[in-house]
Amino acid sequence: MADAEFDILVVGLGPGGGSAAARAASAGWRVLGVDRRKAVGEPVQCAEFLPNPMLRHGNLPGVLVQKIVGMKTFLPSGQREDSEFPGLMIDRANLDKAVAGEAEAAGADLRLATRLLALDPVKGEARLKGPKGEYTVAGRLVIGADGPHSQVAQAAGLVPQKTVHTRQHTLPLRDRYADTDIYLSDDFPGGYGWVFPKGEVANVGIGMDRHFGEDLAKPLEGLVAELTERGLVADRVIARTGGSIPVGGLRPMVHDGLILLVGDAAGLTHPITGAGIPAALVSGERAGEAAAEYLADGDFEALADFEEDVRDQFETSVNRGVARREELERVWGTPEARADRPHRRGWIAFSAYFTEENEAETAL
Repeated sequence: MADAEFDILVVGLGPGGGSAAARAASAGWRVLGVDRRKAVGEPVQCAEFLPNPMLRHGNLPGVLVQKIVGMKTFLPSGQREDSEFPGLMIDRANLDKAVAGEAEAAGADLRLATRLLALDPVKGEARLKGPKGEYTVAGRLVIGADGPHSQVAQAAGLVPQKTVHTRQHTLPLRDRYADTDIYLSDDFPGGYGWVFPKGEVANVGIGMDRHFGEDLAKPLEGLVAELTERGLVADRVIARTGGSIPVGGLRPMVHDGLILLVGDAAGLTHPITGAGIPAALVSGERAGEAAAEYLADGDFEALADFEEDVRDQFETSVNRGVARREELERVWGTPEARADRPHRRGWIAFSAYFTEENEAETAL
């Protein structure tokens, strides 16, 4: 027997879970949102770049740090491609807090330091462990917003996602900077290096597929040394972070037992760039709306429409990213990975990225 009942259980209070909880609670439903962390948004495991400056979330209190104008992409040869690429550098912890605050203001019950121990989709029950011990809650719908290693997705019967690993240092900037820098190299197989300026500091990091290289420390040290020599940053680490990014593509988002998946849990992260905040926000909002519609009239089509809407917005881009990643995987560890050619095909700053394979020769 459950200790408490809710209409909707949201697992994970990042941007996807917070958005879902806010929309569902605003429609008048009893929403419980849980997160294993002791504070919403902390620790930050994100490069903190919001590539869509049109999203309203960049204007939430305390979120915007600076605007980004363009992107500089460095190829293995040292050649540089400059592109317009407007976006926002944000305080990710404050974004998560602001979105969760909207959910709480709408009436959602948010509980931190609370872990999902078990989920029975058939019974509609979840076993949780919070600061005061274990207890069971019952709910009519579950929204999984619990990241790339989602326990909710596991309960729905999905296999683990393919991921790349990241490591990032926050360093002082020598001067203000308005562009993102991207480093494409066989030193970062399965990923890339980045510099994302954030006011007086910069997030400097790398992503790698550990099938091609286990050691992230040495490549990151090399990138920091290069940036220090250029005079862009000071070699003084202010903060360290890292984590996993799903790169395998979209997963089914609606499951028997009335489970919905959003954000990283749904594989919505871009498989090449790693961008995931916009997709998490959008999918979370739509999941919350769809859950509210389903509970109001029992029409399963509301849930199917949620998945269709999200796929319409993100599937083409994600599928292209998966295809380009598969192309790159064929060259990692070979001399070809030290040439510019495959990286032009595999990065969004170049026209070859957007061409079909039989058109690539001309675009390159």
